Amino acid sequence: MAYFVTGATGFIGRYLVTELVENREGTIYALCREGSRARLQALVDQWGEDRVVPVVGDLSEPDLGVDPQWIAEHRGDVDHVFHLAAIYDMTASDELNEQLNVGGTRNAVALAEHLGAGCFHQVSSVAASGDFVGVFDETMFDEGQRLPSPYHRTKFESERIVREECEVPWRVYRPAVVVGDSETGAMDKVDGPYYFFPLLKRMRDALPGWVPLVGVDLGDTNVVPVDYVAKAMDHLAHVPGHDGEAFHLVNPEPMNTVGLVNTFAAAANAPRFAVPVDRTVTGLLPTQLLPRALRPAALLGRALHLPPVQLALAQTIGRLGIPPEVLGHVSFSSVYASRRTERALAGSGISVPDLDSYAPALWSWWEEKLDDSIKDDGAAVRALANKTVVITGASSGIGLVTAVQVARAGGVPVLVARGREKLDDTVRLIQAQGGTAHAYPCDLSDLDAIDALTKQLREDFDHVDFVVNNAGRSIRRSLKLSEDRFHDFERTMQLNYYGAIRLVMGLLPAMREQQSGHIVNVSSIGVLTSPPRFSAYVASKAALDAWSNVVSSELVGDGISFTTIHMPLVRTPMIAPTKLYDRFPTISPGQAARKVITALVDRPHEINTKTGNLGALAHTLAPKTAFRILHLAYQVFPDSTAAKAGTTPAGKSESEQLLLARLLQGVHW
Repeated sequence: MAYFVTGATGFIGRYLVTELVENREGTIYALCREGSRARLQALVDQWGEDRVVPVVGDLSEPDLGVDPQWIAEHRGDVDHVFHLAAIYDMTASDELNEQLNVGGTRNAVALAEHLGAGCFHQVSSVAASGDFVGVFDETMFDEGQRLPSPYHRTKFESERIVREECEVPWRVYRPAVVVGDSETGAMDKVDGPYYFFPLLKRMRDALPGWVPLVGVDLGDTNVVPVDYVAKAMDHLAHVPGHDGEAFHLVNPEPMNTVGLVNTFAAAANAPRFAVPVDRTVTGLLPTQLLPRALRPAALLGRALHLPPVQLALAQTIGRLGIPPEVLGHVSFSSVYASRRTERALAGSGISVPDLDSYAPALWSWWEEKLDDSIKDDGAAVRALANKTVVITGASSGIGLVTAVQVARAGGVPVLVARGREKLDDTVRLIQAQGGTAHAYPCDLSDLDAIDALTKQLREDFDHVDFVVNNAGRSIRRSLKLSEDRFHDFERTMQLNYYGAIRLVMGLLPAMREQQSGHIVNVSSIGVLTSPPRFSAYVASKAALDAWSNVVSSELVGDGISFTTIHMPLVRTPMIAPTKLYDRFPTISPGQAARKVITALVDRPHEINTKTGNLGALAHTLAPKTAFRILHLAYQVFPDSTAAKAGTTPAGKSESEQLLLARLLQGVHW
């Protein structure tokens, strides 16, 4: 069995090919332009399969530009042609939509016929339903619906080509709005609901999460994760007896648009929207008696396309990164039935997951790897463009996000961590976004390895402008349980203190020579608040703080400066073993990385939180009272399961723990 796939390097295409590689046998021919061969080869390397074979062509050419000799040689060998290559962009021009979506489909159909393919699989879209009002099921196609945008029209026309012109058996798949992977959150572009994420981020950073906001009922929408779409397509393509049918890859339970936004707002810890006047009120109005053209939705749709309205939207929501043309497509007038699809998937274990279960993953991926708001920050771009920034602990969490943001601002992140594989993944991510990055694997608890690293960096780079000491080891264990574990103190000191200063000292000669340099130490709020059970960790961070404060006065004349960030609790892999933190208020790696960017750009001596400053003040003004409060916390919060090692120190109730955690937000307990 052999497959021919167009759009294999695209978002859905990559996931589909992954399913074919894992579940099917035979060669998978992947169409790609000559200029995209390197991108496809990188994916082939990730799949680890030499049966994914590139075929050079072009979507806009007859027979997709495939060599006629290749077609002749493979006639009768290809069982399935999957056509995914298209423009999936509401903001694309009419001409581009026509050329690639309509012309591309016609060319793909012709190729399938000339290959004598067993089945042609067209990836269409629910957009083919246009503005149809009511239930739209898989048997429906041309219902006289209006097609309000070039995207809608070309999806309809390309599906019509398959239905009316394709001479080989065919199947059609109509996904709803496709979002990222439901497990990892992986996504490669901003589209659909992602356009609203920058607004949610601004709301989170400007307003407390409990502030209610007034929203407007914009109707229902429908989103599905890309992994569901790919798994469903792979399965449905191989179920016999369904040629000439369409399948709706949708959520059987559509979601109110405001509810969708609120789900992502909850994932972002941003304020939610309340809708004072919703369909329970407006539904009482006899709007269905009006001609379709005079119904509120139709009037609103036409108003959104008026030039004055477009101009006003461009100067308001457009400045927040939301294209005005997207507003007309945030909701669907159709309700998509998917009974046929559900029956065909029965017994496969493939179903649409609930958005609540994977919205946090989608948000985290966007904030950590897709958010490009730093490009609009003139000060950050001026400070970081063409600058070399050494970042430790760069394979995940704060370090990874900082590296991505530095690259987006035009800087060159030098990524340091133990694992080569994860560092290479980050380099590929940055390069795919048009940036430059370099990976240097190094065990930062090995002082000789650090010496070799700094020597190599001095040789490889003309200048090292910034160092971000982010790598760290945290141990949460009471002193009572540490009496026979002195190595806990040694290993935290080895990485958090000795490793950090050895790295800086190895790069100081280069910084002195260039008469400039700035070091950012990611310390802990614990240095200011002295929380119980963190004696090993806080002591190592306090040592780094003290060293930096002393040498700052010695190095200021050489143009070298330091910033210490007393970071609050961050949702990173480092805190994952402490399960009680799952319920605690934390900041995201994206928010933490923003503090690092501020340190690189503004170069303050310290960056603290209000809680951290309050803790330091309490220790200065009323130390006995402060220690009594901390002892209360010591009694309320138990040792972690890993730290207990057979003992069971009692902790107080979960409600007491959450109360104290929320009162003293960001403190490590």
